Amino acid sequence: MGDSVNGLRRLTSVQLLNFCLGFFGLQFAWQMRIILSGPVTEELGASPFIFGLIWLAGPVTGMVVQPIIGALSDHTYTKFGRRRPFLLLGAVLAAIALWAFPNSEPIAQFIADRLHVPAPAIAGLLVAAVMIWIIDACVNAAQGPYRALIPDNIVPEQHAIANSYLSFAIGLGSVIAAGTAPFLNWAFDYQMSVNAQFVMAALAFLLGMIWTCVTFKENAVQKTEEEKKQEKEQTFIENFKEFFSSSPEVSKICLVQFFTWIGVMSMFIFFTQFSVHTVYAVPDLTNVPDEIQTYYASTIAIATNFSSICFAIFNLVCFLVSLPIGILSTKFGNKKVHMAALAIMALSYIMMVFTNNPKLIMLFMALAGIGWASILALPFAMLTEYIKKGSEGSVMGIFNIFIAGPQVLVCTLLAWFISRCVIESPEGMNYHWEYAFLVGAVVLILSVIVTNSIKEKTRN
Repeated sequence: MGDSVNGLRRLTSVQLLNFCLGFFGLQFAWQMRIILSGPVTEELGASPFIFGLIWLAGPVTGMVVQPIIGALSDHTYTKFGRRRPFLLLGAVLAAIALWAFPNSEPIAQFIADRLHVPAPAIAGLLVAAVMIWIIDACVNAAQGPYRALIPDNIVPEQHAIANSYLSFAIGLGSVIAAGTAPFLNWAFDYQMSVNAQFVMAALAFLLGMIWTCVTFKENAVQKTEEEKKQEKEQTFIENFKEFFSSSPEVSKICLVQFFTWIGVMSMFIFFTQFSVHTVYAVPDLTNVPDEIQTYYASTIAIATNFSSICFAIFNLVCFLVSLPIGILSTKFGNKKVHMAALAIMALSYIMMVFTNNPKLIMLFMALAGIGWASILALPFAMLTEYIKKGSEGSVMGIFNIFIAGPQVLVCTLLAWFISRCVIESPEGMNYHWEYAFLVGAVVLILSVIVTNSIKEKTRN
């Protein structure tokens, strides 16, 4: 399997493609959750603020689960490997929750019937929230150990390109996840149900991760019982201090991630609602009679398909430019390429604030995909230069705090802010969903400024 240097492997292009198939499935499932969680929960009665609180599942589980799972995977020694047990378990549980999420209301009714009690009005929404928390916890449980496979098994000079291959898989998985339903509607006049789309996501996640676990061989870690004992005794606080003491550049990379992910999640969380309520002018339907909801049902379906198309375009661009970004970063450095990509994404956000033209929004989402490809690869490539051998899982878990933490601000403060920005019109009440992009643009510009201050290591 390619060349071997100190137990680390140099992978061929085919081997790198094979390596990233599990991440393809993971992102397929995550993209479906991003696009469709809004319409599902809104139908169950979630306001913008409640929707934001439900989205807290991602960042909270990210801050809690990834550091714990990362540290556990560092200290796991099985015949099956260190990381693979966590990948497989996360995929199995997530697949179950992905199936259950769009069936939350009948599941709540089933539970109430078995308990011989009436189902509360919010029972379906509570079940949906629990399923989202399980999905996000499992995605986080798999994501950290998966990225830790790179420094575990691949030579350092291939870390940037390996992370770019993960961006490639993320882009491809997202394109197929977002584009399948609109394509079937366009080509065969068949509207794929929400339930069917979530079943498809569950199968993609489970089968993709099984493939990775079966085909990608982890390096065997040879350690004495004393070394294993010492590792387990090292606390999270010690790992945290060691992480930041390795270099002042680590703090800058974390700050870049902090600002970047406020910007990313401002779009991810609110874009579908922006499409429905701003681009297609559907008023807020949280507290309206059933006949009005029925009146707007076809428009909501069109708007949701539009959102899926935009996400497909966004991720198609990510898919197309991810490998070129890896190549450019090898030539010009991670820092310069990342700054340019973030600046393009910020500009696209600004443009979306001032238009509700569907064609222009598609164009701006395409431009934003350039930034997304860089976000998924280059910060991780910069960070791997400072990872101590044997702590890869812990480091990825700690680093994820600066991805998950900012999302809490988006799910609470930004969701609350949008819920206060009400629009009254003859059609009914609505909200300024476009403000999410204005906030996102500002923090992405801050990310560019901080990235410029990073001093990169130079390789001989």
